[in-house]
Amino acid sequence: MNNRTCADRLVAVLGYPQLVNGWNAGQWSELVATARYFNLLGSLSVRFKEAGVCVPGYALRHLTGAQQLSERQHRSVLWEVHQLQTALGQIQVPVLLLKGSAYVMAGYAVGRGRLFGDIDILVPRNALGDVESQLMLNGWVSAKTSAYDQRYYREWMHEIPPMRHMRRSTVIDVHHTILPLTARYSPDPSKIISRALPVLDPCLAVIRVPCQEDLVIHSITHLVHEGELHNGLRDLNDIDCMLRNFEIDPGFWDRLCANAIDNDLSWPVLFGLQLVKRVFDTPVPVTVLNQLTQANQQKPSSWLLAIFDRALRSNYGNSQDIAAMTAQWLVYVRSHILRMPLHLVLPHLARKAWMRRFPKKNQTSG
Repeated sequence: MNNRTCADRLVAVLGYPQLVNGWNAGQWSELVATARYFNLLGSLSVRFKEAGVCVPGYALRHLTGAQQLSERQHRSVLWEVHQLQTALGQIQVPVLLLKGSAYVMAGYAVGRGRLFGDIDILVPRNALGDVESQLMLNGWVSAKTSAYDQRYYREWMHEIPPMRHMRRSTVIDVHHTILPLTARYSPDPSKIISRALPVLDPCLAVIRVPCQEDLVIHSITHLVHEGELHNGLRDLNDIDCMLRNFEIDPGFWDRLCANAIDNDLSWPVLFGLQLVKRVFDTPVPVTVLNQLTQANQQKPSSWLLAIFDRALRSNYGNSQDIAAMTAQWLVYVRSHILRMPLHLVLPHLARKAWMRRFPKKNQTSG
């Protein structure tokens, strides 16, 4: 079975877990390997458990292990969030958790079984210096050491260089907005911060999570601007899960459209909704797509959707056909063109290519 067919089958099972009834050992082995590659094994385990699917023992060991790993990561996130409260509580600025850590701390269904690595936070840009100083005083240091990397992040990007804790080796990405400063779209992070909600734990006074609509919008915006989609299918599954769970809240779709349009993100959100509908058959109302289309006065082209679809479902770790490699390359180049103007992106891509060809010891690029 080719790589795309493996991904197609994984997507189908995530949507309808009972499809595995009657499968043989080879089919189970293939499914487990594909889910592990796409970082969806823990989520798949939860789907089977919720659907009451009987999983054979040889597959259950892998699924249970992934779910246990997810639970350990969630406990680690809880600990790290408390450390953030300790480090940043005294400067009294809102600290928004993004993506995986937000799903976990808000208790949303999308977080169950999810596997992730770094913790992403969003803070007001005018507090960035104080936040970075406090994190350094509490054991975090910059994970990027070269002068070029420091300039790349601080002048052009939407975040400072990643910070790694000296003892725990945990990594925090500190954002001051959700897209690079040089990007085509210019969302206002203060609007996201103003709509944020407190977490359930009263001990975490400065910790916030974006409202449901902004969680979806940020996840979509991140995905459609991403150049390396090694976690793309996982992130699209997140979006599908959130939309299916959040739409039961009256007014959700209206607020989603309003927030996207108001924050200069109507086109990325329209593209993301069309993509998740195409891949996961997510029930997105036609009225929502029409409203976002009218706000943009253009629709995402079918060829761009097809390119993302192909790149998302390709197995990057193995040999691929020309179409898959071309799709991945186009997504990569597009992400940099959206991120930076040509006079910046061309030297940056040339430098990255040089660094891959001739890497310096103990040095990483932006």
